[in-house]
Amino acid sequence: MPKFKPHKGLKKRVRVTAKGKVKRKSTFNGHLMSKKSGKRCRQLRRSRLIEGAIGENCRVALGA
Repeated sequence: MPKFKPHKGLKKRVRVTAKGKVKRKSTFNGHLMSKKSGKRCRQLRRSRLIEGAIGENCRVALGA
């Protein structure tokens, strides 16, 4: 039986931490930032975790 290949699109967008959690970048911070408040811009710089069943699916798709 062949090995699973990692999903290349997902691999470019998320990372698996040492403890197996899946990290992603915040959404809504690509452009049009001048209309958003400074507090919101600072909070959008943080990375987020993908949790639950979706995080588990991502881990499987990445082969981690």
